Amino acid sequence: MISKNIQDWTVLIVDDELDNLNVARKVLNYNGAQVYVARNGVEGLAMLADLKPTFVLLDLSMPEMDGWEMFKHMRLRPELSQTPVIALTAHVMSGDREKVIDAGFNGYIAKPFRIDSFLDEIHRCLEEFQEPNE
Repeated sequence: MISKNIQDWTVLIVDDELDNLNVARKVLNYNGAQVYVARNGVEGLAMLADLKPTFVLLDLSMPEMDGWEMFKHMRLRPELSQTPVIALTAHVMSGDREKVIDAGFNGYIAKPFRIDSFLDEIHRCLEEFQEPNE
């Protein structure tokens, strides 16, 4: 069960766009989360060797290793296979959300995201992740 208390969260944000990464980090830090950042999937996977995050915010389009590939690698590692992963992406065309969810991501937040609703979106994704599958 994931705590609703943001102060209990450890978050890894993986995004090559510095502005998006910094805004997400500042919002989460301000609310008490412990936040780690990586600029691509290679860095993100390396960080996960020593880090057990509450969840990962993962951009899909990045150099070196994109979010799709990082997500596949995470799901192959038993210690990370159940870690919630929320796509944080500018892919907002019709059907993109469904493609992300069908691939197994635990949530989808479109960029640019709204600062005033960012935490609500994260909570929504985490609550949907925790609902029992019927």
